[in-house]
Amino acid sequence: MTLVFLAILVGSNIFLSRRIGWIFSMEHLSVLHVLFAVIPVFMIAGLIGLSNVTGTVGHLLYGLAAVLTGVMLYLVLSFLLFEVVHLVYPLGRTLYGVLAFSMTAAVVVYGLINAGNTRFNQVEVPVEGLEEEVKIMHLSDIHIGHFRGKDFLQKLVDLSVDSSPDLVVITGDLFDGRYNLSMESLEPLRQFTVPIYFVEGNHDGYTGVERIKAMLRETGVRVLENEVVMQGGLQLVGLDHMRADEDARAMHAMQEGATIKGVLQSLRIDTVKPSVLLHHSPDGIEYAHAQGIDLYLAGHTHAGQLFPVNYINELLFKYNKGLSDYHETRIFVSQGAGTFGPPMRVGTNGEITLIQLKKAAPGETGKNNHK
Repeated sequence: MTLVFLAILVGSNIFLSRRIGWIFSMEHLSVLHVLFAVIPVFMIAGLIGLSNVTGTVGHLLYGLAAVLTGVMLYLVLSFLLFEVVHLVYPLGRTLYGVLAFSMTAAVVVYGLINAGNTRFNQVEVPVEGLEEEVKIMHLSDIHIGHFRGKDFLQKLVDLSVDSSPDLVVITGDLFDGRYNLSMESLEPLRQFTVPIYFVEGNHDGYTGVERIKAMLRETGVRVLENEVVMQGGLQLVGLDHMRADEDARAMHAMQEGATIKGVLQSLRIDTVKPSVLLHHSPDGIEYAHAQGIDLYLAGHTHAGQLFPVNYINELLFKYNKGLSDYHETRIFVSQGAGTFGPPMRVGTNGEITLIQLKKAAPGETGKNNHK
């Protein structure tokens, strides 16, 4: 994978240098080769090394690195597109350059605007044995940090309150860096008059998960750490972020310690009562099914966030977005409200979702046979 990534970087460097050199009639390409070698290094160093900075200079450099990541992606794709056009219908230097740079600018601007346009969705899920209908507001991957703060969370809360949920769940990655890590950022959550539950995500871990949990508790949020709680007639099972089992490889979860399989087996889950599992990434659904879980709520994937990564994500994640079935267990994967890295969305949409649990008609879920 590392070799493939390096090959893409080198190939992009050579391709862009030659094409831009041709457009601007440059005889020597060494400056361009150096430029397109330095930019990826800056992007990677910025996104990894500056995510937790709180100073103004570091904040600006992180923002530049993040935006540049999106710009470079669509610069390469735009040039590739018009390279194909050029092979079929030869373009002059000027026209080629204008079209490629204009396409890049248009997609980047669209991505920036679209990322701020969070959608409100509704999904119905029939649940066997449910005494009365329950409306769960599912928030995930808000990524408060360099690009989002109190105002963004306020927008999500306003959208949520208008739908009158019975409870709110946050399935991780509430924060993404320490730039806006403060009680003030969380103030909008106090406007909810219904219970709020939270489970951690990998970016909460990178930011400082214990501090985040302490602030959430002070705000009135119930933090779930590998436990089962009753909310009315509904069992809520909340897990820390972990890999599925001992044999699983997870890029963003610890490769040792607790697993979904082991923790679920250790909890006292009543397989007859309706149950909802909260975990950051959509892993280990087979173990949730074995414990009689009705609905698994997750996020993490961002559905790929950017074209063409959204198509690659379909190969990486069995459950990439939306509502799916695993036998009698349903799983809903949120595309997330925020973004990681480039503050852009192309080919995906930021979302929050009202999950409406309704009473299942006899045989509608097939769960009686399972239990």
